[in-house]
Amino acid sequence: MRDTETEKRRLAALNRLGLLDTPPEERFDRVTRIARQHYRVKTALFTILDHDRQWFKSRQGLHDVTETPRSVAFCDHAIRRDQLFVVENATQDPRFRSNPLVLGSPHIRFYAGMPVREPGGYKVGTLCIIDDKPRQFNEKDLDVLRTLSTMVEEELERLYVESDTSEYVPVSHLNRAIHHAQNVFLTSDNERSAFEQMLNDLLSLTGSQFGLIGEVLHEKNGTPYLKVGAITNIAWSPETQALYQEVERRGMIFDRLDNLLGQPLVTGETIISNDLAIDSRRGGLPHGHPPIHTYIGIPVFSGKEHLGLIGLANRAEGYTQKLADELAPLSQTLGHLIERKRLYEEKRTHKKNLELAANYDALTGLPNRHRLTELFERELHEADQRNGLVSVCFIDLDGFKAINDEHGHAVGDAILKSVAAKLQATVRNHDIIARLGGDEFVAILRDVEDERVYARLLEAIRQPISFRHHLLQVSGSMGITVYPEDDADSDLLLRHADQAMYAAKESGKNCFKIFDLRSHSSRKERVRVLEQIDTALSEQQLELYYQPKICFHHHCVNGFEALIRWNHPKEGVLSPACFLEHIEYTEYARTLGVFVMREAVKQLAVFAEQDLPYTLSINLSPCHFLSEEFPIDLASALEDCPMELRDRLILEILETTAMDDTETALENLKACREMGVDISLDDFGTGYSSLDYFRRLPAQEIKIDRSFVMDMLNDPDDSMIVSAIVSLSKSFKRRLVAEGIESADVEFKLIKLGCDLGQGFFYSKPLPLSEALRWAENFRWEDRLTA
Repeated sequence: MRDTETEKRRLAALNRLGLLDTPPEERFDRVTRIARQHYRVKTALFTILDHDRQWFKSRQGLHDVTETPRSVAFCDHAIRRDQLFVVENATQDPRFRSNPLVLGSPHIRFYAGMPVREPGGYKVGTLCIIDDKPRQFNEKDLDVLRTLSTMVEEELERLYVESDTSEYVPVSHLNRAIHHAQNVFLTSDNERSAFEQMLNDLLSLTGSQFGLIGEVLHEKNGTPYLKVGAITNIAWSPETQALYQEVERRGMIFDRLDNLLGQPLVTGETIISNDLAIDSRRGGLPHGHPPIHTYIGIPVFSGKEHLGLIGLANRAEGYTQKLADELAPLSQTLGHLIERKRLYEEKRTHKKNLELAANYDALTGLPNRHRLTELFERELHEADQRNGLVSVCFIDLDGFKAINDEHGHAVGDAILKSVAAKLQATVRNHDIIARLGGDEFVAILRDVEDERVYARLLEAIRQPISFRHHLLQVSGSMGITVYPEDDADSDLLLRHADQAMYAAKESGKNCFKIFDLRSHSSRKERVRVLEQIDTALSEQQLELYYQPKICFHHHCVNGFEALIRWNHPKEGVLSPACFLEHIEYTEYARTLGVFVMREAVKQLAVFAEQDLPYTLSINLSPCHFLSEEFPIDLASALEDCPMELRDRLILEILETTAMDDTETALENLKACREMGVDISLDDFGTGYSSLDYFRRLPAQEIKIDRSFVMDMLNDPDDSMIVSAIVSLSKSFKRRLVAEGIESADVEFKLIKLGCDLGQGFFYSKPLPLSEALRWAENFRWEDRLTA
């Protein structure tokens, strides 16, 4: 609708108010007084905008002026908006600095005006405050002005009812219909029910038998058509009943513009026909429809936009333009509500598009990394609830870059879309396929028990892809980790699957690898230990614990095995199993070995000073013992140790260590003997050394591995191994030590076999030095069974 048509309707609504050129009224003056006093301004006005003038219905602060030309009115700008209009300094505003009301009396500098609507929704004027000095108000400061403008609108509604001159539709009934429509639109998502409510009110208000309400939409070429939102349910016949039900489901479409129904869509004018039988504009009716005698089509606008149509038929008295004018407030309300509905739909569509862009990959339509995180967290939670499994499969395409570079991005995109579709078709509905970016995909699968499921994913990727004139083929490398065996969060699970994928690439591609959790945990722990061991050494957190060794021949404490412990500041006392394997083959293996040798030599010197005859065994790191530096480090540790004391230091090396590098082992063992220390072959029986090799090893002591000792009474094989080791040691005149003794029965058996020394929890666990010495001082052979 043209601006002039909008203005025409606004002026008609203003005329219906009957407010122009009427005397002042206290109900409006009260509001302007409050506004002036609250904001402490020179002037407060309730203005009415006529065709070419601005007239003041209520004024505070202007005594001699009752109106101004509309062309200079600030309020004319205000009613063009749907919200508060503020000018903080008119002299600096290019729209107003040349305005005569700024240059001359009343010298306007500040203006704030709120549009005021009549009951039909048309903006007829403003409630405004004016000052001759620039002012600044924030949004919250002007809330009172908004409230006061609402009070003015309420008074206009009362005035409208009081001065009702309606010929056809009582204002009170019209207002009730307006409120019905507003309530249904604002409280229900069902727009059809809102349209039906308004149609029922229109039929009741006008005494019409039939009617419809439709929304005006447009084809791509701009041609308007009508989508019916509500139509009278007459149940004319089975055929028309079916038609009505179709309207209920999808909405009836009218696209003919050459009849009474379509003409308002073209002209924007109200169409009236009070004798349809002879009207050339009439159109056909559905089969079985009762005859129509009179008809009115009222276009529905919001501002200048044609949004809808009200069609009413068979009013006994016929239809007039005045009836249409009296219905204008209701049709205007309908226009506002349709506009609100469209804005809501646009906002909802925009929000949906934003959500799609934020959560889904634009090329493949798969969930992206952001959405995957949400879905993944949900899958992990549900797996916990059902005690189920979640397989995380990280897939990277093989050879994709080469195809993309050779054939171009269009071909590359086609491959990615095809792979996405194949993966989705291969998994179950509840499984998840996502694209992380590039040629990387992730599959989240529930409760997979058969690895053939993973193979099917790769098989799907391998299927040839036909695009234009190309027959293309790619494969995929896939890494897999399974929750809750891999009990990590979603980010870490993805990283673990990614690591396994790289292992698949290194294995030749086109295959899958399952994440090695044990190896990963060991690597992770190794990193943690190496990050802290340097601090442990510098802050003296490492300490030797001492486990007594008992001589079976003399029934006394022969000496101790010194075992390293880590007094961790957060985790407490850590055994060697927690950290020694992680520092092996690092610089710290040598550092720790030197520390242990020096501590042992120092303690032997203390034993000598205290006239204690104890020996002291220490364990050697395999890599340190087989290094070139070992003889140098041992010599340095023994530098101040007398020769007569050195044979009480026993270096324990693993049987398997001696076999790793025979020549180096023999050479270093020879050096140890030349320096006067004893050698013990530890964990004997776990290696596979030959008798010749055993004969050549310069070891004075053999230690039977605890695994054989602990089970020798229950396992015949272990018992035979222990007996064989005892016999072998006796044959080669080697001292024999059994470790892992935990009962008197095992001790009795070992003594009977001819074992020389024993150690184990049957006697004592490893203890700090002071406790170990106190235990040794109090040891009595005859008391050991009751201790």
